[in-house]
Amino acid sequence: MNTSPYPLRVDAELDASLSRWLWLVKWVLVIPHYLLLAFLWVAFVLLSLVAMVAIVITGRYPRSIFDFNVGVLRWTWRVNYYAYSALATDRYPPFSLEERADYPARLEIDYPEHLSRGLALVKWWLLAIPHYLLLGLFVSGAAYVSTADSGEPRPATIGLIGLLVLFAGVALLFTGRYPTSVFDLVLGLNRWVLRVTAYAALMTDAYPPFRLDQGGTDPAHRATPSAAGNPGLVAAPGAAPLAAGAPAPGSPGWTAGRVVAVVLGSLLLVGAVGTGLGAGGVAIARGARNDDGFLMTPTESYTTDTYALLTQGAEIESDAEWVPREILGDSRVTARSSGVPVFVGIASTADVEAFLDGSAHATIDRIGDDADADATGSGAPATLPGDSDIWVARASGAGRQTVVWPVESGDWTVVVMNPDGSAGVTSELSVGATAPALDWLLPTLLTLSGVLLVLAIPCFVVALRPRRG
Repeated sequence: MNTSPYPLRVDAELDASLSRWLWLVKWVLVIPHYLLLAFLWVAFVLLSLVAMVAIVITGRYPRSIFDFNVGVLRWTWRVNYYAYSALATDRYPPFSLEERADYPARLEIDYPEHLSRGLALVKWWLLAIPHYLLLGLFVSGAAYVSTADSGEPRPATIGLIGLLVLFAGVALLFTGRYPTSVFDLVLGLNRWVLRVTAYAALMTDAYPPFRLDQGGTDPAHRATPSAAGNPGLVAAPGAAPLAAGAPAPGSPGWTAGRVVAVVLGSLLLVGAVGTGLGAGGVAIARGARNDDGFLMTPTESYTTDTYALLTQGAEIESDAEWVPREILGDSRVTARSSGVPVFVGIASTADVEAFLDGSAHATIDRIGDDADADATGSGAPATLPGDSDIWVARASGAGRQTVVWPVESGDWTVVVMNPDGSAGVTSELSVGATAPALDWLLPTLLTLSGVLLVLAIPCFVVALRPRRG
């Protein structure tokens, strides 16, 4: 079995004296860390994509990005070690990307001088699949529990690491001791997770070994006597050694200001990409308008044995009178029944309820979503649809009937019936609107995307510029 040191080293020491009860409230204590790490991991993912492009082009991982990403992994490992991936220390994690030799959880990764261009395209998804399957059991797992309300089994997830840490927490609560054997296994599993994470993040070409290196001391340190007392000085063959916590020449020292700059730049870049994708969706919607300028839903066929077919897809609730008109413009409803006349009308929901009071009718939640309708009521309407004056827009006759209505605020319902009020309604329905908002929303989103991108660039320049001296 291959026992050569891996370029990622994870070390930890179990606190000699752990609180019996503190682990019960650590989920509250680590909230500030979780909030910051959420932003840091956004930057981690984006910078990893940048690094992938750089690797494919140059065969090198940009050193400044490498140092930042190692720092995020290191910070995450310290928080997880304090919290519910280990519970093996009561020392509060420092808010820092740098290595802290005095903290009981440490992580180092040797900087690779060269990385494979081709592997960068496949190792993070294809080659790592076997490890992902195992890590799913380590981190999330799966189980089925029976719920009290329905009695049906539903999936609940808890991984092997979580089970072991829960066992350790219960042991702490009742005995005041953390089982050493459990600690060794928990460290081995966490070490495996971190190795795969570094490999998937393109930080090494060394494939993670399928072995469980248990215990707090990494095999790289056990195998190298000179590493004792200074883990950062050990380097795997072909890697560039670096003292623990020391930034490489030419790479930025990750001060608080630089970290804030790269996180802010990443958030701005995410916003730019998101608004750009939104602009693309708006452009597609604009192109989907028909020749009359309406954006229509797909035509759906509906059949009911009742006297009326209702849809509340035209429901508009807004306190601002300009909103529906400015956003939706004119609405269109088309209805067609093969070989027989059809009536289609739009009225306020309250008036429709009064018109169909107690009458059998079927309701569709939204045209185009589902061809099923829920039937309620019994009996026939007291008035024919054409004789009622509740409609704000209506059409009746053979063939395709079209109703166009300038949208207003309110609660509206579309009603389809047979003109003679008989039961058994069959119709092909479609609704749409001119949606004038698309015309100004597209340039607005494009402009916003450009502004966010322009603001993101100087943030990255400030964060990643080389140190002076």
